Amino acid sequence: MTPQPYSYRNSSGVPEFDDTRPVFIFDHVCVLCSGGVSFILKHDREGAIAFTSAQGPLGQALCCHFGIDWDESYVFLRNGRAYTKSDGYFEVARTLGGWWRLGLMFAIIPRGLRDWAYDLVARNRYKWFGKTAKACALLTPEQRARLIG
Repeated sequence: MTPQPYSYRNSSGVPEFDDTRPVFIFDHVCVLCSGGVSFILKHDREGAIAFTSAQGPLGQALCCHFGIDWDESYVFLRNGRAYTKSDGYFEVARTLGGWWRLGLMFAIIPRGLRDWAYDLVARNRYKWFGKTAKACALLTPEQRARLIG
């Protein structure tokens, strides 16, 4: 059963945070994940998306609330709902707007196939792309300032 939107607000296990913007929850030691966050930050000129580490208190609490293993997927929280894997990227494209909405055409590919490819990369991300010793090492100081929680 999918939790109701904004159900985390009633959970004592989730710290309060500003949820007026979507939140991207990511693995902060993964080179691929941090690179993806850096890419989104570069193209999110309006500052529409907030970011938090899956290993931090807010990220862990939200993943736990939604029953999501952060080691298997990032989480994109928008309008109080959690999106993962390929569906999450479609929500990111919707949030960024403009030309990024063209990415929504890939929704014609069956979710099972899209998520199979996502899972393949996710399982091998450390082997193929590596880990950083320092959290969020690929982010600039300005980008790190956009992290919450």
